[in-house]
Amino acid sequence: MNAALLTLLRRLVRNGNLTVIFSSGEQVVLGDGTGKPTSIRIIDAEAENAIVRDPGLRFGEMYVDGRVAIERGDIFDVLSIVKTNGLENAATFANTVTALQHVLRQQLRSRMPVNRNRHNVAHHYDLDRKLFNLFLDEDWQYSCAYFQPRGISLDAAQLAKKRHIAAKLLLEPGQKVLEVGSGWGGMAMYLAESSGVEVTGITLSEEQLKVSRDRAARRGLSDRVRFELQDYRTLEGRQFDRIVSVGMFEHVGIGNYGNFFNKMKELLKPEGVMLLHSIGQVYKPWATNPWIEKYIFPGGYIPALSEVLPSVERMRLLVKDIEILPMHYAWTLRAWRERFAARREEAVRLYDERFFRMWEFYLAASETAFLYDKHFIFQLQLSPSLDAVPASRDYIEERERQLIEFEKRRPPLEPVNNWDEAPAEERIEPAAIAV
Repeated sequence: MNAALLTLLRRLVRNGNLTVIFSSGEQVVLGDGTGKPTSIRIIDAEAENAIVRDPGLRFGEMYVDGRVAIERGDIFDVLSIVKTNGLENAATFANTVTALQHVLRQQLRSRMPVNRNRHNVAHHYDLDRKLFNLFLDEDWQYSCAYFQPRGISLDAAQLAKKRHIAAKLLLEPGQKVLEVGSGWGGMAMYLAESSGVEVTGITLSEEQLKVSRDRAARRGLSDRVRFELQDYRTLEGRQFDRIVSVGMFEHVGIGNYGNFFNKMKELLKPEGVMLLHSIGQVYKPWATNPWIEKYIFPGGYIPALSEVLPSVERMRLLVKDIEILPMHYAWTLRAWRERFAARREEAVRLYDERFFRMWEFYLAASETAFLYDKHFIFQLQLSPSLDAVPASRDYIEERERQLIEFEKRRPPLEPVNNWDEAPAEERIEPAAIAV
């Protein structure tokens, strides 16, 4: 039995019910016996040593490689036990030094004046589109849903998210809207159809651009909804009545917040309104989980609000509203994880078993971050103007009621994955990429 790993595990798991079977065949039951019984097996001695050296990175790697196997329960159950006990209990001098090295590397990368945004986005979003069809809603909203009222379906909650954001944007017909990080086009199409606005969506993902343009064309919206392969930092010579950004700010990097908000102010008309929707943390995190940073979102950083607001203030942007959604992403991720697990065979055929375990681990780890690490969603409503937004929040509910009436009349969406390829005229050549 690996003595160093046993010591680490005993320090870590004080509550719960976790059985660990070592590569030697010996096993130990950890915790106080409460909760769902869970069991893991570590296949080889080197996997044990790797986890001791760098648990934050290497446990996930060993699971993905099949060198840590779940024998009772699932990976979400295991990670829940770890998170409820608190990772700080497992800190040793050696793995603390390793964790600090991760922090330093990430902090340096996040402060680079020119980061690898195109490469980082492609790493995640340019995967085979069939993968996302396995777990997203019919509109492929790959960001936190809004479960209001609680208990509605994922599709209804994603629609409620678009409605809630549209209401806060105070849209009027004929306005020009910029969406920074336009995903697969669902938000832009909703805003255009519901409010009679013109939307320009920008993305760094070639795959998302193909799908978005195709969807807009099929919906008959190409004259009002345009998508561009564009870095927000290179946008010039245009001003917009409204700016919306959902799930993109996590990729900006803490060292670039000042430049980001400066560019948003430059692009926003003096009486304009911006809505920023992003993941946040209760405390300054200093770094992203090293496994997530390496395999899922390279270059990502989830800030505390105290790291964001100083840059907003320096740019003389007024904070008109801050809303915190504390549990909605946990519920969203639970729905994604359950959908993905239910279609395991399809995911394995699309890639392989190792890829399935990697995404299973990603979804489970992300869900536990919102359940146990107090991650949340914040929505910042910003404007250069004092009078751009009403003095009372009553307008949000009133506008949502109006949008619900629009939704009753809106033609049904065509499921995103009803086609395999974007039309030939929409294919992107490298020379067309603006970065």
